[in-house]
Amino acid sequence: MEKQIGFDIWCGLDVGKQAHHACALDAAGNRVFDKPLPQDQSKLEDLFGRLSEHGRVLMIVDQPNTIGALPIAVARSMGITVAYLPGLAMRRIADLHPGNAKTDARDAFIIADAARTMPHTLRRVDVGEEALAELKVLVGFDDDLAAEATRLSNRIRGLLTQIHPALERVVGPRLTTKQGLAVIEHLGGPQGITAATKSRLLRIVTKANPRGAQSFADAITTALAEQTVVVAGTAAAEKVLPKLAASLRQTLEQRAELALQVEKVVDDHPLAEVLTSMPGVGVRTAARILLDIGDASSFPTAGHLAAYAGLAPVTRRSGPVSGASSPPGQATSTSNEHSSFPRSPRSDLTPPAAPTTTANEPRARSTTPPSSACPVAAAMSCSPCSGIESPTGLPPQHQNPHPDLWPLDEEHRDTPRTTKTGPPRGDDPV
Repeated sequence: MEKQIGFDIWCGLDVGKQAHHACALDAAGNRVFDKPLPQDQSKLEDLFGRLSEHGRVLMIVDQPNTIGALPIAVARSMGITVAYLPGLAMRRIADLHPGNAKTDARDAFIIADAARTMPHTLRRVDVGEEALAELKVLVGFDDDLAAEATRLSNRIRGLLTQIHPALERVVGPRLTTKQGLAVIEHLGGPQGITAATKSRLLRIVTKANPRGAQSFADAITTALAEQTVVVAGTAAAEKVLPKLAASLRQTLEQRAELALQVEKVVDDHPLAEVLTSMPGVGVRTAARILLDIGDASSFPTAGHLAAYAGLAPVTRRSGPVSGASSPPGQATSTSNEHSSFPRSPRSDLTPPAAPTTTANEPRARSTTPPSSACPVAAAMSCSPCSGIESPTGLPPQHQNPHPDLWPLDEEHRDTPRTTKTGPPRGDDPV
């Protein structure tokens, strides 16, 4: 958007569910329009038509998807350029303006003024946003189906554990496969499976999936023989289990059909070939990455993407870490916490700092060191000069651990030792 010059009107739109607030500024920063705007196509067309009389218009939104989709579509149909101001940038720019009230009118003015004075903060809303909007709907529905499949699977396994634990140990791990679903959907619980003959059980399993059908049927028969008593609630579970299995099968089939649609949308994206070529990245993961990072042009270099994902290196400082700073190896507060990228592997290697409590404060202030099995560590902790830099300039943790081999400076030459680790030496100060 830095190259977009020649605009005469900058229209900032703070979008809302029922109504927006539009603030239009001219080149001098004067308000041309500053009123609430209903979420209606005719009202939007009327506003954009009146603003177009003043010259070329740039419409800026703070939400390109969901509630901001209609203004973008109307503006594009009228040939008006559309831009997007990210929410994080908008909030930081708002701190530079007087006042701290978060009102629709103030936010709309900040959006328009930022576009007018700082065009480098804007992002494009191109055709790729339409694909991402479609992908967001499909992935959102897939998340709902995944949650529903998990709920149904847990419900079925819970009922089987209640009435027949041995059968659950065999069928439970295969519940999301065609064989496990076919057994529960056609035969029900343990009583229905026991009433069926072995040939019928094998026929149902083989029809679902012939691979390993005989071993799976034999494992079910063996598990049924392990329990002869009937648990209370078995009769009701026999009626509920087939319905739950049918619902789970339909949910899994819908996820499979939806995966094909998601794959088609992902394949049309320019980054699809790059994402799917990465190890461990499938269609669903690639779709999630696209939704997280959005347009690839937002990250000029790999460093920008690493900073967004929270993988950028953090400067390591010597000494205690203040409360306002982030510990080394951890992501900063400005990184994207909801991103699906993994954390840096080096962050797992940094041991957490020991918490300071009221109980261990006297021990930390004590001059008597704790007993140590390592004589070198004891010598370092007993020396009052263990924190003094060596003449070589090495940090304390890499210096010579024996303090008696270091010449004391003039300031600490007469400092008495706090603890004696052995009999007095000839060179020890008296």
